[in-house]
Amino acid sequence: MDRDFVQEDQGIDDWAPEMVWNELETNDRSCLVDVRSKPEWTFVGVPDLSSIGRKVIFSEWVSYPEMEVNPSFIRQVSDALESISPDTIFFICRSGARSKAAARAFSSATEISQKTMRCVNVGEGFEGDLNRHLRRGHVNGWKYKNLPWRQT
Repeated sequence: MDRDFVQEDQGIDDWAPEMVWNELETNDRSCLVDVRSKPEWTFVGVPDLSSIGRKVIFSEWVSYPEMEVNPSFIRQVSDALESISPDTIFFICRSGARSKAAARAFSSATEISQKTMRCVNVGEGFEGDLNRHLRRGHVNGWKYKNLPWRQT
């Protein structure tokens, strides 16, 4: 199920991976935050922004195996953003659910509420939705769309 753009609740938009990539390429004040777990970064791969001279910000929204919210998430991302001063922050996870929650939490954080920035969810995520065989990476998502990524 491809989605170009879907307006979502609580001010968090879902953008398709290609739209995110285009914005990252053309807007120096945009950035990408990968909120997946360390094992996912290691075994599944990560978005690679090196061709546009950028780096992904890595901060777990929930930590494996407990899958509890990282109490330092807001601070970690805020600290990483200090040198960037972004106007648009994209959040990505496996399929778009965790990153939506992380984007909501970050956008409503008291620390950043005074800043002018937009939090956007990568709606299809890094691996995308499940196919009929219950496998990811065959329907949509960052990797499926052949956007730059690498194995760590």
